[in-house]
Amino acid sequence: MSTAAIIGGGVIGGGWAARFLLMGWDVRVFDPDPNAGRKLDAVLANARRALPGLFEVALPEEGKLSFHAEIADAVEGADYIQESVPERLDIKHKVLAEIQHSCAPEAVIGSSTSGFKPSELQDGALRPEQILVAHPFNPVYLLPLVELVPLPKSTSSYVGKAQEILKNIGMKPLLVRAEIDAHIADRFLEAVWREALWLVKDDIATTEEIDDAIRYGFGLRWAQMGLFETYRLAGGEAGMAHFIAQFGPCLEWPWTKLMDVPDLTPELIQKIADQSDAQSGAHSIRDLERIRDDNLVAMMRALKPKSWGAGAVLADMDQRLSRKPAGAPLVTIERVIPTDWTDYNGHMNESRYGQLYSDAADAVMLHIGADADYIASGLSYFTVDIHIRFLAETHAGDAIKVISQVLVGEGKKLKIHHSLLAEDGRVLSTGEQMLLHVSLETRKTCLPSDDVAGKLAALAAEHADLPPASA
Repeated sequence: MSTAAIIGGGVIGGGWAARFLLMGWDVRVFDPDPNAGRKLDAVLANARRALPGLFEVALPEEGKLSFHAEIADAVEGADYIQESVPERLDIKHKVLAEIQHSCAPEAVIGSSTSGFKPSELQDGALRPEQILVAHPFNPVYLLPLVELVPLPKSTSSYVGKAQEILKNIGMKPLLVRAEIDAHIADRFLEAVWREALWLVKDDIATTEEIDDAIRYGFGLRWAQMGLFETYRLAGGEAGMAHFIAQFGPCLEWPWTKLMDVPDLTPELIQKIADQSDAQSGAHSIRDLERIRDDNLVAMMRALKPKSWGAGAVLADMDQRLSRKPAGAPLVTIERVIPTDWTDYNGHMNESRYGQLYSDAADAVMLHIGADADYIASGLSYFTVDIHIRFLAETHAGDAIKVISQVLVGEGKKLKIHHSLLAEDGRVLSTGEQMLLHVSLETRKTCLPSDDVAGKLAALAAEHADLPPASA
């Protein structure tokens, strides 16, 4: 068990505390705010809900959390210390001096500063080589990036130890090769932020319209390929040099308020092209396009269940595409299998069959009026039993449909038989599912409303004339 000291328990410090704590570290917190404990409890509640969902294995046993009235008590014996006090250099100098007076000389001291350089933080320090910039991104307990800026006086032992610690709590330390104001990432953010302020001031766009331009477009591309790899694809098969030749002159046009740009000399173009080749040259443009597409599909699908950002567009389109007349039997699903549903064997994972049949049951519920408004009223159907047969492989890109037949539709019971069909009509799988009607208030079974019961009875009667189906 290792120990981390968190000096300053605000938004960023609280995120650091949650990250270390949930990764098995004991955490000591110093924050003079009398509400620090309450605020950190709220951050921890969110972190405990979200962070484990990133992994397919259990997290380590949670460490012990303690609060301390003095910096000296918090840092004594700590292996790693993260300073996250307000962005004032005089305050940081005072706090860092107190930390170094009481901490172990071999401990790493990281600062969450988003703007100050290491040389500014190390000025006048007892052991300047011990202090690094370790700039994270909110929420710290989820986003892995931390900009690690060790120059100019840090030694390799502290840098190596910091990298190892940060990797072991699930973060991605990006070693910044030269100190510069605002490091790397915030310089991009600042440029975008300044341009956004001008667009709002000049009544070109609202804050929502600017956010939409990011979250429905280039933000998704940046999230999984960054800037240069995205533009490499824009250059097509000719690559990065072609992209710069085609679009580089635009930098001289008065598109933005930020006009201090470097000259695109042949040397700079070649430097960028060479670095891009080293970064991405192992993949063909077609391979990169497929990787990009698969990543975009996975991200947008992840946003869909919450109907958020680009996911809201997908959810709306799902509704538009699903507005089809009912038949006998009922076609409940028509779709293509996405790439993220396949496993290491190259075919659809068995858990996704359960998801298909769950989605098919939802379609039956919609057909009989057990829709979102019905659920909001406190009534729904719960699956209590399902039997699935796997008859043939299903692969990413396969066009499939599910037909559903109501076998029992009376009282509290809803029994459905599902058949998963390939495009050529082959039966790939079947599922037989039993649902019971429940009250969401009591979580116990109850009779459905008269309207739902009537529609279900009519559908069951219609399906009774179909050939018998069994799982």
